[in-house]
Amino acid sequence: MLFALQCLVIFLIFVYWIGTKNKEFDKIPRPPGIFFLHNTLDFLADTVTLFYHVRMLSNKYKRLIGIKFGPVNAVFITYPEDIEKVINGSAVSEKGLMYGFVEPWLKQGLLLSEGSKWHQRRKLLTPAFTFSIMSSFKSVIMENCQIFLDKLEKEVSASKTNIMPYIEDFVINSICETAMGTKLDEEDSNFGKMYKEGIYKLGQYALYRAQRVWFHPTFTFKFTEVGKKQENILKIMNSFRDRVIQNRRNLYNNNKTNIVNDFNDNENDIVQFNGKVKMPLLDLLLEAEKDGVIDEKGIAEEVDTFMLGGHDTTANTIQFTMMLLANHQDAQEMVVNECNDIFGSSDRSATMADLAQMKYLECCIKESMRLYPPIPIINRKVQQTLTIGKYQIPAGTQYGIMIYDLHRLGEQFVEPLKFRPERFQMEPTWHPYAYLPFSAGPRNCMGQKFAMMELKLTLSALLRRYRLLPVTKPEDIIFRLDYVLRVKDPIFVKLELRSEDK
Repeated sequence: MLFALQCLVIFLIFVYWIGTKNKEFDKIPRPPGIFFLHNTLDFLADTVTLFYHVRMLSNKYKRLIGIKFGPVNAVFITYPEDIEKVINGSAVSEKGLMYGFVEPWLKQGLLLSEGSKWHQRRKLLTPAFTFSIMSSFKSVIMENCQIFLDKLEKEVSASKTNIMPYIEDFVINSICETAMGTKLDEEDSNFGKMYKEGIYKLGQYALYRAQRVWFHPTFTFKFTEVGKKQENILKIMNSFRDRVIQNRRNLYNNNKTNIVNDFNDNENDIVQFNGKVKMPLLDLLLEAEKDGVIDEKGIAEEVDTFMLGGHDTTANTIQFTMMLLANHQDAQEMVVNECNDIFGSSDRSATMADLAQMKYLECCIKESMRLYPPIPIINRKVQQTLTIGKYQIPAGTQYGIMIYDLHRLGEQFVEPLKFRPERFQMEPTWHPYAYLPFSAGPRNCMGQKFAMMELKLTLSALLRRYRLLPVTKPEDIIFRLDYVLRVKDPIFVKLELRSEDK
């Protein structure tokens, strides 16, 4: 019996090894690996080491890096013309392997769904990000922003401030109240804190699983200690999400007319879409549920997806932009002067028309996202053979699109490592796919205009009230590999109240 089992294991290993052999893929330049596991052991490192290992590979191999994670064939690409082929070309591409490891949380929401389901959900959710809806959100964001700025005032006397906890509170409150139509009370705020921590831990657990090919199958991962921790966190996060949805469902069912008016009277204009009043995301989903377009499970999927998409990425961009402006006083003063030109001596909040005039601030935000892209790498699987340089990449290969490295290409950007907001004041000289903070193609981020509105509202209000002074410098930052761009240590700035004299 034992001999038969040993023979079976040897046979399966042989079949596995034969199955991973591909003559075309084996021509692609790649780091050396070992039999059976190939490059897997190179990626069994802590997340800091892993981040810089990937940077080393990018610098060494440049355009194309072949990687074999056990049976998984992957290539990392950095050049914009190659990226365009993958995410906007004629080849049939789909979300890659890495996204499957967050599927226990996001299920088949907009981020992970494919085909007709993705098209249906995209069409359903698009009206939630129109100009009129964003305009109605502005007052909510400014109210939360004012709370954020008031909390920062106690830090004025401090020699340095870890800004991220304040930013995260502001962002999660804003997204709950705008997209979800729910204002967090004290009890919900405690859930919100656990939710923020849960997002961070789920990213860690997903990466831990991705590093270990033997945990890729769900039936092996769920019995591990990390798999059990993931289940416990998902219970907490699902509880918070269900609480948000149920609170809004009750309010929506009992008082639908007033809810609609609350979001449309702000601009004194009720706008129609396919004969229906435009509504914030969760109300739109609840209305679609009544029409039989989506079910309760689908609502949960999309709420989780947009809580993720609207939290970490926005919080990161606010943090990095604050750090950069603290270290570049000339750019900071140009933003303040721009605000002075718009607002004069008034302390009124910004209008949508004001935001359109904040051209230099927008350049600073875009440059921040170039240097520190919220999502440093995205993953696609292409079901057709592609030609990259002189190599034929077989169908079914996983593609890692290296946005962090793409944004720092000297062939595309003048002085790519420097903070130069003015590069966005001129006609772009770089390839259309050289700058991808919100991805590109049909699966680009549908909330990017909302994100830019929130970033402009927040940063302009912040800089009208506070002067940012440097503590953490760009060269001090140590990154960790994750689904979003993470830092090893907190980022600090020093805050000063600005003089009321203009």
